[in-house]
Amino acid sequence: MTRTIALAVLACLTLFSHPLEAGEKERPNILILYADDLGYGDLSCYNPKGKIPTPNLDRLAAEGMRFTDGHSSSGICTPSRYALLTGRHHWRDFHGIVGAMGPSVFQPERLTMPEMLQAKGYTTACIGKWHLGWDWEAIRTKKGIGPDCFDWSQPIPDGPLAHGFDHYFGDTVINFPPYAWIEDNQMAQIPDTLKDEKTWKKIKEGNWECRPGPMVTGWDPYAVLPTLTEKGVAYLESRKNQDEPFFLYFAFPCPHAPIIPNDAFDGKSGAGPFGDFVVETDAMVGKLLDALEKSGQADNTIVVFTADNGPEHYAYARDEKFGHWSAEPFRGLKRDIYEGGHHVPFIIRWPGITQAGQVSDVLVSQIDLMATFADQLGYQLPDDAAEDSHSMLSYLKGEADQVRQTHVHNTFANEYAIRDGDWLLVDAKTGYRSRGFKPWEARHDYPGDDNQAVELYNLANDIGQRKNLATEHPQKVQQLQDLLAKLQKQGHSAPRLEKQNRP
Repeated sequence: MTRTIALAVLACLTLFSHPLEAGEKERPNILILYADDLGYGDLSCYNPKGKIPTPNLDRLAAEGMRFTDGHSSSGICTPSRYALLTGRHHWRDFHGIVGAMGPSVFQPERLTMPEMLQAKGYTTACIGKWHLGWDWEAIRTKKGIGPDCFDWSQPIPDGPLAHGFDHYFGDTVINFPPYAWIEDNQMAQIPDTLKDEKTWKKIKEGNWECRPGPMVTGWDPYAVLPTLTEKGVAYLESRKNQDEPFFLYFAFPCPHAPIIPNDAFDGKSGAGPFGDFVVETDAMVGKLLDALEKSGQADNTIVVFTADNGPEHYAYARDEKFGHWSAEPFRGLKRDIYEGGHHVPFIIRWPGITQAGQVSDVLVSQIDLMATFADQLGYQLPDDAAEDSHSMLSYLKGEADQVRQTHVHNTFANEYAIRDGDWLLVDAKTGYRSRGFKPWEARHDYPGDDNQAVELYNLANDIGQRKNLATEHPQKVQQLQDLLAKLQKQGHSAPRLEKQNRP
């Protein structure tokens, strides 16, 4: 029996097993709110001296558990999303992003979080940014990027519906073609022209950074966030009085470039248009949480808020102009393997599990969500799934004092950082890939590059990664390099697999 058929059979058996039989695990709804290029220091609950008010996210944090040591798998978009939805470090399979109209990063046999939840009777939906690829070549009719090069009436294979989602709505990636709405696996609008930024309202900060390609006439990037929020609100409100549990993965397109806050949010922050865009993002979070309340499902819904990576390079100019450092208190930005590239906001509100106002310093990763949900649902993960996912459930319940000891950070091939306890090794000459850091370092009294082959930090007393201790602790450098090589070679780091493979 193939994995797809087995999942379908299990989903049917689970779906028709209401009410829950004695001993069956409870099935809470799951809402993941995933921001794009949002820094740790962009939320006021993480950065009280910041210039951006985020009252809705502050309220969510006050109602649940706010993690101060939460991480994405990568410093860029696609890999972090892949890791979140598979419980597997992206670097075991690839490093870069899916390009404009690029293919799917998922192998057919790779178990995803929504497939696992479908097997437990969940209805699943993805609204917003996908950026994990589709098979656009299947609908291509000729070479080129024009709108006449595709048969838009045909379903687009290998998108969200092929990997566990019952429903999708979005524009796949805000700054990539096609610039039109997609619903499920069909174009909801037919592109009829090429992208033309001259037809769009003036951008408010930075550059459009939109790749060329097909567009529907009248496309308005400023309408993307409000439209997605409307769809998310409608989906959540539709869950009222429904028996089956739901999983909604709401992937925000913001505050990723293009930085385009709508006019109602202009001047709402002290950090320029980007700050205003974060304020608008926070307001949309508020609308989604209000819709969840109205649905009557809030008391049985796990809400997770986090982000795919740190802020874009515009953060350097923002720091100089407005005195707001989006990655506060960290060094580095998007693409970097310094902390600012992957150390992100991470909030969980789980009624009956997390207590209001909890703040946790334990090391956690977005990769850990898959094993956590599997643990809650009594789903036995196979050996070839969620290979790096550590269940957080015992910790969240107060039955354990940590989730994980070690985490591997990576954005580009052959450039890794590894965290073990308080120690962090940047196994490369530098952790930077973002441009424009030298003036920032001068303003913040960072030493210049010491030209050492690697960098070693103790985060317990140097969270900003200022003092390279590699020369002072060569044995620790070697120990962490050996640990990194071991984790890379063995193909897994999940505790359940570690136990099985002990001699």
